Amino acid sequence: MSHSKITRMANQIATFFHSKPREEGIAGVAEHINKFWEPRMRRQLFEFIDAGGSDLDELVLAAAPGIHRPAADAA
Repeated sequence: MSHSKITRMANQIATFFHSKPREEGIAGVAEHINKFWEPRMRRQLFEFIDAGGSDLDELVLAAAPGIHRPAADAA
């Protein structure tokens, strides 16, 4: 999956959670990604975040510490 698709999907989740109070939104983004994204997708998200994540919504970046980072060698 391309970084642009991962970015778009993460930003769509963040857009929804912007309607919530900030802390609830951060927790909601992390919870949604943890529940519904497979490890490969989360790994790609973190690769992008680690590279600067310039196009990611700030709510996604704020939620990153609560998102489960998959092991690098998990397939």
